[in-house]
Formats: sequence, structure tokens, C-alpha cells
Amino acid sequence: MATPCEATVCATATLPGEIRPETVRGVAGFFRAACAVDGRWWLLDPGDRAFFCRGVHGVSESGAEADADRVPGDGPAARLRRWGFNTVGCGGGRAWRSGGLARLATVEFCAAGALVQAHGVRLPDVFDRDWPAQARERAAAVCPTGAEDRELLGWVTDLTTGWAQPGDDPADRPTLLQVCLSLEPGCAAYHAAWEFVLALHGGRLAAVGQAWGLPLANKEVVREATRAGRGLATRGYLRDHTRWTREFARRYFTTTAAAIRAADPNHLVLGARCGRPVGAAVTGACVPPAVDVALLDWRDLPPVPAAAHATGAAAAMPVLAGDFCWADRKLLSPAAAGRWHELTSVERMLRRGRAAFARVARHPAACGYLWPQWRDEPGEQPPFARGLVHDNGAEAREHTELLADLNARAEALRRATPTIFPP
Repeated sequence: MATPCEATVCATATLPGEIRPETVRGVAGFFRAACAVDGRWWLLDPGDRAFFCRGVHGVSESGAEADADRVPGDGPAARLRRWGFNTVGCGGGRAWRSGGLARLATVEFCAAGALVQAHGVRLPDVFDRDWPAQARERAAAVCPTGAEDRELLGWVTDLTTGWAQPGDDPADRPTLLQVCLSLEPGCAAYHAAWEFVLALHGGRLAAVGQAWGLPLANKEVVREATRAGRGLATRGYLRDHTRWTREFARRYFTTTAAAIRAADPNHLVLGARCGRPVGAAVTGACVPPAVDVALLDWRDLPPVPAAAHATGAAAAMPVLAGDFCWADRKLLSPAAAGRWHELTSVERMLRRGRAAFARVARHPAACGYLWPQWRDEPGEQPPFARGLVHDNGAEAREHTELLADLNARAEALRRATPTIFPP
């Protein structure tokens, strides 16, 4: 007998052509990922049907929502289905239980062991010698309850991580390496960070300062800059920061994935939710064998060379486009990749949102997307609030009407000729 997920949410069309058997990831009878012969990745539901994830994080119901302008019994799960969603993301209530929806679950490894949290960093101290054992204990306490759940799409390692990567102006704030170099000496990441940079430069602090183009009379110079919120921004520092980030991310993803698989060998490992673009140093570590399908910020989707479309070459990594949302004062223009423009109207926001959705749906690596939040956050003002439901429980029609239309056409867009992204 089919589970509710198989009978309702997952009853989608078959893949366009055959899949490449060597690309299949996951366990039969549960959600899997596979690449078709045309190079496009898809999720497969427990019945091996193509499944394009359309999800929302933070789904829940409150008393205000129960009094909103909707008919009795029209709860979150019913609303999600009406708007064309098929997946409940992380960080919400139990709406999926009564709705027959696929779901994501979170382990929250940041709750295990020492935490590095400052200036936009929120990560476990992966250099602590107890961290691997603590990760295994955390996964063993959380994951077995979902191990046989056929509605569970996969595990997210943490709902909220912060990698503090350089922005347009790296001097605006401290980044990951600088934060680690400024921790208290009792932290393992502090010692590991200094050992790392000194090893790169002959073991001498003066050589580090010379490579970074900074006067480093002592280690306290870095800590003082961090306390003042000033980011180190020289080319030499940023080069070492990238190397450090790769090592930090490698340890995080490999350890968390191993812990999850030891506790639940049936489900996909999706990596961490970041909530913002983190760049190649982090996403480059969120790959097999550590991660099966990478949950990346939608703006971190990799470019697709034109040659890949001509040959049907598979994208290297299946991804879920996380935190996709057009309700932002800055939105990536589909006409000029890499350029940012201020929004001036709802119409402009929705027009660009429609184009951005099409780009995600057509991207050969994208197996689906996740809207960032169910409800408006404090301080957000419609129509630029990101929730699908307002504080009083009323539907955010400025988003839901367009999303319902786009969700209905998502698989058709996916099967169309892929968008070619400039390298």
C-alpha cells in the first residue's frame, strides 16, 4: 500500500528518458537522486518517480492564523498543497503529519559540543578532539526516529550556520579565519587557526604579516581588529582565509555526514542551511561522498558551461536551491548575472522573481527549491516581507499567487531547454 507521500505529493511524471545508473544516490524505497541522460539531476520519490522539490521552511500554525480569512480546517498543509508545494522544510511544526507532504529534518550539530559564534560565524568547533564523538552522539539521539520514514526526503545538518565569508567589501566585518584567530586560547579552533597560518609562512609571525601586508607585532593585533569589527581585507589574508575555510568546511561536512549515515543509512544527506551565499570555499566541500544533494543558497548555484548542454554532460553535483525568495531589496538580475539592482516596485520584484525562478527550475543541477520562511519576521513590511503568511495569519497574496502559478509549471520548465549560464 502506498504511503500518503507516494499517493499524493510524489505522484509526478517519470523522468524524461533514462537515468544514468552510476549516478544514483540513496537507498531504494526512500528518496534518492539520479541524473538523466540529458545531464539533468532529479530527485526520485520512494516509488522511483521524478520529484522536483518545492518546499517552505518554518511551516507552523498559530492562533492568529486559525482566525485568518480562510475556511476552517484549511491548515498549513492544505495551504501548501493549494499553492503547489510538495515539501515541508526545516524549522517548523508538524504540519506535514496530516498533509501527506515530503519533509526535511534537521540534526542540529551546532547543539553538540563547543560552538564558534561571533561576527557572523555560527559553527561547531570542528577542531575540538571531542567533536567527532559529539557529532556521532548527536546523530544517534536524533536520526533513528526518522530512519524508516518514507516521507523524509533527507537530513539537514544545521538549520542555521554562519560562515562569515567576504562580501563586496571584506573590510566591513571579520571573516571566518580572523574570528578563529581571535577566539579565547582555550578554544581548539584558535590554536588550529594559528598553527595553520604559521605553517603556511615558515612558522614566523613576521612572515605572516609580510604575506598579508599587515604589521603584525603580535597576535593581539588581529584580536583588536576583530573586537572593533574591522575585517582584514588584504589579498594575502583573503588567500589564507580561503584555504582555512576549505579545511573547516571539509571537516564539518565529512564528520556530520558520517555521523548521520551511522545513525540512519536510508536517507539523503543534504548538508547545512546557510541562509546566504557562502561561495566556492564552502560549497566546494559540500560534495560527495560527504553530501548527497547539496542544500545551497540559490545564488550559489554553479555556472553551467554551454558545452555541457551540447554533450549532455552531467552537472557535477545535484543541489536544492535554498532560501529562494524575490522579496529582497536586492535581487540578482536575470539579464546581467552578477549585477545587483535596487527594487523600485512590486511589479519589478515579481517580474525578476519569475525570471529567477525559471533559471533555477531549468538549471541542470537543481532538484528543487525552498522558500525561506512561512511567516513574516518581526520588522518585515509587506510587500517586501518574505513570509507566505502575515502575522495575522492572512495569506501573502503578493507571493502565493505567483508561486502557485510557478509551482504548477515547475516541471515543465525543468524539462525545457536548460538555461545557459555564463562561466
